[in-house]
Amino acid sequence: MKIAIISDTHDNLKTFEKAINWINKENIKLILHCGDISSQETIDMAENLFKGEIKFVKGNADYKLYDLPEKIEIEIPARNVSHSDAGGDKKKIVFCHFPDIAKRLTESKKFDLVFYGHTHKPWEEKIGNCRFVNPGELAGQIFKPTFAIYNTETDLLELKILERL
Repeated sequence: MKIAIISDTHDNLKTFEKAINWINKENIKLILHCGDISSQETIDMAENLFKGEIKFVKGNADYKLYDLPEKIEIEIPARNVSHSDAGGDKKKIVFCHFPDIAKRLTESKKFDLVFYGHTHKPWEEKIGNCRFVNPGELAGQIFKPTFAIYNTETDLLELKILERL
């Protein structure tokens, strides 16, 4: 199973649409959005365009989106898991917007992967047995638009640069 991880779209419908079209073409059925969506219009466009499920968390630019949670925890099937901390054949994932909250979640040792946004900078770090990951920004405000793809079967994480797709 592959999962797309997106953050900081900031109402850039053009880049978000391009990313979703590529994700649909790759037959990926789950997107985790790490916040700073900015408007209900962006959520509606994404949900109408994407052929799978999108989970959104609240970022600092999402003050009008009252119903979004601060973080979401999920478990997903995993294969080829070799270390005993991985909870058998499940990967424990949590995602949120803010790096300080994400860091605390990483240090809790409850998760295999922690995804976050806010800094707009793609980043991956291993803390203990947990991967601490920022997929970058899709808005293209500071850096080139990027997002990440995580493959649960191979445990590989890829950064996708939108202009190269």
